[in-house]
Formats: sequence, C-alpha cells, structure tokens
Amino acid sequence: MVTVIIPVLNEAETIESVVKFAFANKHVSEVIVVDDKSFDDTVSIASAAGAKVITSTKLGKGASMKEGMLCATNDILIFLDGDINPYPPNTICDLTNPIINNTHDFVKATFARNAGRVTELVAKPLLNILFPGLSEFEQPLSGMIAGRKQFFEQIDFYDDYGVDIGILIDMYLQKARITEVNIGYLDNKSKPWQALGKMSKEVSRAIIQKAMKENKAKINLEELQSYSEIRDQMDFAIRESLMGLDKIAIFDMDNTILRGRFIDTCARLYGFQKELINIRTSGADSASITKNIAKLLKGLDLSQVLAVADSIPLVHDVKEVVKELKNRGYVVGIISDSYDVVTNHIKTKIGADFSLANELEFSKSIATGEVKLPSFFFNHTESICKHSICKTNAVQHILQHYNISINNAIAIGDGENDLCMIKHVGVGVSFCSSNELLNYLADRQITSPRFEEILEFA
Repeated sequence: MVTVIIPVLNEAETIESVVKFAFANKHVSEVIVVDDKSFDDTVSIASAAGAKVITSTKLGKGASMKEGMLCATNDILIFLDGDINPYPPNTICDLTNPIINNTHDFVKATFARNAGRVTELVAKPLLNILFPGLSEFEQPLSGMIAGRKQFFEQIDFYDDYGVDIGILIDMYLQKARITEVNIGYLDNKSKPWQALGKMSKEVSRAIIQKAMKENKAKINLEELQSYSEIRDQMDFAIRESLMGLDKIAIFDMDNTILRGRFIDTCARLYGFQKELINIRTSGADSASITKNIAKLLKGLDLSQVLAVADSIPLVHDVKEVVKELKNRGYVVGIISDSYDVVTNHIKTKIGADFSLANELEFSKSIATGEVKLPSFFFNHTESICKHSICKTNAVQHILQHYNISINNAIAIGDGENDLCMIKHVGVGVSFCSSNELLNYLADRQITSPRFEEILEFA
C-alpha cells in the first residue's frame, strides 16, 4: 500500500481536493498532511477530508517531508504539492507503478511545461559537471516524487530550494533504481524573476555540497570556475530583464521605515499605554481594535501628531535606497495599518510615490477620535487573500492603479500584519523581524536596520 505525504502552508483553497484525489487511488491507504503552522483553515479542512494531519516541528519543506516520511506506515511514499488543482488523473499510478512492479525504487515526475530557468541555466549544467549520470533528467527540480521508504530514511533533507535536487542526488548515490515519468499537463507557477537568484544559489549549493561529500577529488577548480561563469551569466540576464519591467517596492512603516511604532510612541508620550494594551488584548476583531485605538488620539492637534512621527528615527539609509529604487524604475510607496496623516508625512520625508493607510479624521486640525477604514483594505471578489481586512488587498489596489504585475512587486515588512503581503508578492522581505513565520515566508531576510541589501536583488 501507498502513503501520500503533502507538505502545506496555508493551502485551504486546494487541500481538500488534493487529499480526495489521493484517496481515490486504490493503492493509497494513508494521506499525511504536514502543516507548517498555517494560519488559515488548512488543518481543519484536511482533517475533515480524511487526512492524518501533523504539525511540523520546524519550518521548511524539507523538515515537513522528513517528518511525514517518519510518520508513514507504508513502504511506498508519494510526495505531492498541496496547491495544485487539478492533478492529471493518472499522476499517482504513473508515479507508483514502476515501484509496485519492482522495476524502480524512486520515480520523479516530469510534466508538460518547458523546464524552468534555474533548471536550464544552473541545475543541468552543474549536474553535467558533477553528476553526469543525472544530466538526462528533464526536470530534476520537480517536487512530485515517489519512492521506497527505506531509501528516504537515508536522505539528508534540505530546508530550502535545494531539497528536491538533494533527494535526487542522494537516491543516485544510494544506487536506487531511478526513472522519470511524464504525468501530463500541470499548471505549475513559475517563480518570479526576482526569486531566481535565491533559488539558483540554494540549488547550486545543494549540488556542490553533495558532490564534495561524495568525492572531493573529482571536483577541480576549472570545473567550478565554469559553474561560476554560468551563475554570472544568469544573474546578468535576470538584471537585464528587470530593467525593462514596470516594478513596485512597497514598505511597511512601523518598525520598518520607522525604528519604532507611531501609536506606541504616542501612547508613551501622552500617557495612554494602559488603555492601548487593554484594547489590543480585548479579543475584538481588527476593525473594532483600529477604531477603538483611534479614540485614544482624540484632542491631539495635527502638529502634535506629526511631532510624534518626527520623534521616531528613520532607518538611516531609507532616503538613499528609495532614490536609487526610483532611478531603477520602481514605483515606491508605503502600505500601513497606521494613519494616512502619518504615512503621507513619512512619504514626503523619504521621497516615496504613494501611501495607503487608515484615514484619521480631523476637525479644525484636531483629531476627532474617529477613523475611516478605506475600502482598499477590505476583501472583494478579486482578492487573493481570504482575510476580511488585509494589506494584500491594498497591494492589489495599488498594483491595479499602476498596472503592475504582482510578480514584479517587492514588499518589505516586519510583523504579523505583513504575512500575507510578504507571501503573495514576487519578492517578500522580512525586515529585522522576530516573527518566525514571517521570516520563513519571506524570500529574503534583512537582519540589520538598513535597506541597502534590497539593492542587491532589486
């Protein structure tokens, strides 16, 4: 019998169909969904569909794959992605038949799509140098695989983009009988241009580390220099392509552009810290919390509000980085759950193009204690996020305004409210964040309070 293992993170929309698809195969007796601490309804939906759900002890696809393997009770394992719907009807049969018939020990899926850019520019050339026996594989980075558990138990699972190529190499080094099967057409999304650098680095690192561990003597300086040239050419091609795109860079404000939070600083200066804590811990919905916090500002005049904003230091290089991003063709702006009077002020200080935030009301330059939550934060029929209020909706709003693809967007944030935005854009950047999930979801992490690292991939 067969166990299907599905690593997931926030796949509520598709996980039910994937689980049911797996159980529809007569050989599948067990489906394990390994959840990476999703914050949507993935877990409950997967459980209701009949899957065994476990929570991964460590964030990362590799860790989820290993833990699913350890919990599997069958000898034959299949790994599927949780965000694909539909799968070609014969996917599971195509992957398992060579193992059930005892002609092969490990099967890797290929499908009707041109091989990816990292595959052609990095993985294949490097495999040809270091593991020529694997150079014939069309899609060595494919993550849909099947194999015998006894072989997976000897695998070193990477936690990054290198996990799939690492598994293929480890199977090869174990002398497993390997084949590649075409499962048909699959709607598998390509990575945005900006993410390719990270992916190519992690894939190449996995291949080189496996080769070094296997036999250092076979790797010579000339071969690695050839690989380095390949990487340089890929980086050049990516940057050249980026120059011609319409692009956008979106910054959070609190604890990102500002080295502090506006409302926390205001509470400290005007003595309503206790009231602020009580509102935040009330258990109310986000809209009610936003409105109740605004009441604490009643009576402050415009100059006092702006003085609070000015008292919070900016990240020291933000103006220079914004200027350079604009020189490179980026539209640059702020999306914040703070107040527009503050974000507009900061926008002007740093030279950004736009700001989107809640609208704090004033009467004769005095805050009334009322706030309007703009419609662009709310869920709508075209929303890619299911939260009723989310920054991702504001991202979609501004992208439509400038007619820019979400794959050509960079978003930089630090906290829980930035999670969806960071996940959905082309390149999500966590900035000096202590949020473990945000750091995992982000394509890039910046750990020092400066933005210059953005220019390395923008």
